[in-house]
This record gives sequence, C-alpha cells and structure tokens, in this order.
Amino acid sequence: MTDQRTALPVTVLGVDPGLARCGVAVLEGPARRARARTAGVLRTAATQALPQRLAQLHAELGALLARHAPDVVAIEKVVFNANVTNAISVGQAAGVVLLAAAQAEVAVVEYSPSQVKATVAGAGDADKRQVGFMVAAALGRSGPVRPADAADALALALCHLQRSGEGAASGPAPRLARAMARDQAGAPVVQPAGEGRDA
Repeated sequence: MTDQRTALPVTVLGVDPGLARCGVAVLEGPARRARARTAGVLRTAATQALPQRLAQLHAELGALLARHAPDVVAIEKVVFNANVTNAISVGQAAGVVLLAAAQAEVAVVEYSPSQVKATVAGAGDADKRQVGFMVAAALGRSGPVRPADAADALALALCHLQRSGEGAASGPAPRLARAMARDQAGAPVVQPAGEGRDA
C-alpha cells in the first residue's frame, strides 16, 4: 500500500541568506518528482544604508512568501568562519528571513552546509560542482543552475524534501538515475533517510 503522506505535494522555500545576494528558490515536492516554481537572487545595493537594505530584503521575501505560500522555509544555518564581517551580514540577512517567515506563519528549518551536501550529493565535503550536478539532475535540467546562489537555494529546498521523508521510496528518482547513468557523475546518489527573478 502506498504511503499517502509521501504522495502529498509539499512546497519549500529554500533560502541561501546573504545581504548583497540572497539566493531563493521555491520547490514543489515530493523529492522524487521535485519541480522548481522559481529560483533566483534577491539583491541589495552596497550604496544603500543597512536599514534600507534589510527593509528591502524583508519586503521582497514577504512578497515571495505571499505569492507561493510555502509549507516550510529551509534556510542555511549561519556558520561563523574567519571572515567575521561576512558572517555578520549573513546573520543579519538570516534574521530577516526568520522574521518574514514568522510573520507569514511559516515553519522554518535550518540545515548546515555539510548537511545539505551530504543529503543532496552524498558527502558532507562535496564540492559545489557535485552539488550543482545533483540538483540539476533531480530537477531534470540538462545543465547547471545559474546563478550559484539560486542553485544553493534549490539544494536547500531539495535537502528538506529528502530529509523530511518526502522522497522515502527506495531508489533514486527515475530521471536522476538516468542522468547518473548518462553522465557518470562522481557524486553518489543519496537514498533518503526517511527522517525527517527566475534562473
């Protein structure tokens, strides 16, 4: 008997937070039949004052949430590294995402970069090429998604679909399996764990 839960469509807004460039993507699942509604980048100008940049980002995210009414927002967890200035601006953008989602009453889940890589490309240390290939294959695209920020947002949304059990049927999606056989990608196919402006 088919698990009806996995057959239900789920809409995920993936967000790769950033102040200058915020990657966004709306993906409709389940994972085995994932379809991208939109993917792109929200941009703010460095010449603007910080409050205005954050307000612009908030308004554009709010419009995206209203237009697509996602069931959940999947956002990349902010990781602090040697570049403190960049980490602070990413953290500010992430805060705006959390606020916009809360105001829209949409649940938020956070995934670390290594979680996204492990789920989508099969290894926590996978490079961007491997992740990009797997995202494109999962969506039935012949080439990589551009720009990279949009691809990262799609990877986050796809990660959530896979980890939440929406792709829990055994084996890779048919079009992903065909792409792997055709292109012989270096990144292995991940079996779901059963746990939980357009490009």
